[in-house]
Amino acid sequence: MAVSSVLMAVSGSVLVFFPGYLLKYSDADPNGVFSLILQLLGGLYFAFAMLNWTAKANLIGGIYSRPVAIANFTHFMIGGLALSKGAFIVKDALPVGAVAIVYVVLALIFGKITFWPPQKTKA
Repeated sequence: MAVSSVLMAVSGSVLVFFPGYLLKYSDADPNGVFSLILQLLGGLYFAFAMLNWTAKANLIGGIYSRPVAIANFTHFMIGGLALSKGAFIVKDALPVGAVAIVYVVLALIFGKITFWPPQKTKA
């Protein structure tokens, strides 16, 4: 939870505060509607980071904190599929592929958390 929270907080902050630089990098108009869309997306990522950060101490899996687990699994699964597809169709595939790998790994982890009961540890 903490890892996904930090990754989303950093991504969200970059999208909120620096959408123009990202749009320039991708050869898009930094003053258009895409800047607003990226800022909204950054707000979404940052909100998701806050959700994960506040839930990091909770037992997650099975029936415990199920909405948090399902939301994370859904986000990372859909993002992983989209980024994996995108890695094959963009010119500069290395950064997209690297992010796709991170998303797929987190999707697998949250899939396990969502669909299998939590493991009890011996104290």
